[in-house]
Amino acid sequence: MKRIVKTLFSAALATTALAAQAHTGHGTSSLMEGLVHPFGLDHLLAMVAVGVWSVSALPAGKAWQGPATFLLALVLSALAGTMGLTLPYLEQGVAMSVVLFGLMLAIATRPLPPALGLGLIAMASVLHGLAHGSETPVTGFAGYAAGFLLTTAALHIGGVGVGLAIRRLFSERRGAALGGLGAALGGAGLYLFAQL
Repeated sequence: MKRIVKTLFSAALATTALAAQAHTGHGTSSLMEGLVHPFGLDHLLAMVAVGVWSVSALPAGKAWQGPATFLLALVLSALAGTMGLTLPYLEQGVAMSVVLFGLMLAIATRPLPPALGLGLIAMASVLHGLAHGSETPVTGFAGYAAGFLLTTAALHIGGVGVGLAIRRLFSERRGAALGGLGAALGGAGLYLFAQL
């Protein structure tokens, strides 16, 4: 188990060399740019974590609510970002959302009330959406939004797959596996925060 957590954490840190930040001035006027944008480490880790948490903490048959909440809040806040709405220390907030999701995973076997968990997901999603939207030219929002929504949904599905694999492979030690993954995720979020 420790080896798996160590490997996941090492892989997460290694990807920072490729994409430590998803929000540094790049073109955002096309579907392709939208598809690629969520692969910045902060976004990638958050999107996968939402899927893992949803399948691990929400009642059976309700795992779709976490990703759906994130996607809805993401598109609405991205639209608000295109209109100039922003928050101070937005990048720091995005990094801390990764820490938040790490904490949520660490306690996923003793879950928060679903409404509170979904509220935290929506709050974190607003930060990610404002960051997306603030970089979007008004003329390119539709294609860009379609791209980042598709990639975000795919990453959520990947997270659901990871959560299901943890449930199957670590059935009796699921809490320890989720706790280790949550700790690795939280550490990665703190690392990203320290880089800002």
